[in-house]
Amino acid sequence: MLAANLLTNEVKNASGTEVEFNRLETPGRAAIFAQVGESPALQHRLKVSHQETGTGTAKRRKSMTRVDKTSISTVDSTTPVTTSAVFYIDAPVGALLTNAEMKAVIAELTSFLATLGTNTFLYDGTGTGAAALLDGTL
Repeated sequence: MLAANLLTNEVKNASGTEVEFNRLETPGRAAIFAQVGESPALQHRLKVSHQETGTGTAKRRKSMTRVDKTSISTVDSTTPVTTSAVFYIDAPVGALLTNAEMKAVIAELTSFLATLGTNTFLYDGTGTGAAALLDGTL
């Protein structure tokens, strides 16, 4: 279950500094967070959402984690622009007895995106965001 506030070490920027977020709303099967202290004109959002379809062994869960950050264009210094990154998992949860396969693909993609393989990280699906994706929780 995601906390109402992500304040400790759940989210870090490229330099390893934590970025704090507070939950704004929980519409349906989603949770939307805003960066603590953001400017209303330059929103920085983190969203986790889930959608389930099918039944029995055909049941699938599509889970998404998305970060949107609005900044001022570095080209003209007046235009707000938004940059987004999305992590999406589509899993056949009705046909799986464990989260092992989902953990495997999360580990491989996280490793591919986050390191050159020279750092020691655990890619075991225990991170705050991975747990939400694996469990379908908010």
